[in-house]
Amino acid sequence: MWSRMFALRFPQLYPARTFNLCDVSRNFNSLVVCGARGPRPRYPRVWKSQKRIGTISKSQKLLSSIKGLSNVKEEVYGALDSFVAWDLEFPLIVVKKTLKMLEAEKEWKRIIQVIKWMLSKGQGKTMGTYYTLLNALAEDGRLDEAEELWTRIFSRNLESLPRVFFGKMISIYYKHDMHEKMFEVFADMEELGVIPDKSIVVMMGNVFKKLGMQDKYERLHKKYPPPKWEYRYIKGQRVRIKMKHLTGSDGEAESNLPNHESESFSEQDDLQFMLHTHDHTVQLQDEEQPNLAQHQ
Repeated sequence: MWSRMFALRFPQLYPARTFNLCDVSRNFNSLVVCGARGPRPRYPRVWKSQKRIGTISKSQKLLSSIKGLSNVKEEVYGALDSFVAWDLEFPLIVVKKTLKMLEAEKEWKRIIQVIKWMLSKGQGKTMGTYYTLLNALAEDGRLDEAEELWTRIFSRNLESLPRVFFGKMISIYYKHDMHEKMFEVFADMEELGVIPDKSIVVMMGNVFKKLGMQDKYERLHKKYPPPKWEYRYIKGQRVRIKMKHLTGSDGEAESNLPNHESESFSEQDDLQFMLHTHDHTVQLQDEEQPNLAQHQ
């Protein structure tokens, strides 16, 4: 019995199963290689299968949806609400482009309605929006609302109000021959240290000459002489260019722009500078460099 217990027995050897390398599939496209050592299998991108609608086409669609409506507030607001009902976020860029299209077509009433609707949603509270609303109110002949908006903006942004707002209000009062209001706005500019541009100086000088205030006219041009340089936007860059003044019979610089349009260039440049704060300033240091006005 003991001999059986201590007997050494080796396990029975079974024939090993051999693998044929030829049986392995050679279709490497079905393999997924881990560790970033090969290309992953490409699946169709379902989330990019549908075409996206750009902001320009959406703004054109918004323009067509509100252009044929009447001036009833509820009808316009209802169309705008139904347009943005399915958007997860407020389409601010689309509305801004629509405002630009309406401004090009001089649809001032529709611009006022769209901006007031946008402000009621708590969106687009920027200086550019308020400037567009102020311009639309003035062009539509609603001077009381324009003055109310100006008073509100001026009281809230006393020391940080851009110069284009002062120029716009002075031009509005200049068109309506409201000289006392012009003097008030100009006095606020001097008190706040805002340097007037060429168009403001020209309009104030014309009023002083019209009212027979020759001494104030001379002091105005002595304090704010015509600038030697002006800023233009050439290919997206702000470039300083030497100005050319037309000299009248009295030897003083005069503007070749009409009285009611003399502020167009300066306001446009200031507004672009206000909206494009990331633009780089390119200055021409040497006065003998060639004039770049031919590129415009």
